Amino acid sequence: MSTAPDIDATQDQACHSGPHGYIQDKSRYLSRLKRIEGQARGISRMVEEDVYCIDILTQVSALTSALENVALGLLDDHLRHCVLDAARAGGDEAEIKLKEASDAVRRLVKS
Repeated sequence: MSTAPDIDATQDQACHSGPHGYIQDKSRYLSRLKRIEGQARGISRMVEEDVYCIDILTQVSALTSALENVALGLLDDHLRHCVLDAARAGGDEAEIKLKEASDAVRRLVKS
């Protein structure tokens, strides 16, 4: 067994050091997420009440769009703060942050 830290442990430490990029907009994100939570409960209620399927699908589409907007905002904040700072510093942390951002974009595109 190797005693060298694996890339995931190094990435986890780099990912969580210092303030996160969204910290200045935290209350705005929380507000948006609470609205999204309410939308999800509303969709559940619609299903319970046997609402017409197209109306439910319309609300699902709105919910999906709201979540995508939160995700894109978080990604933008991550790029402008975490990735930019790491790129300026250079070294391994820069590579980790670039890979992290690339992986996040890949996950968003797949969803």
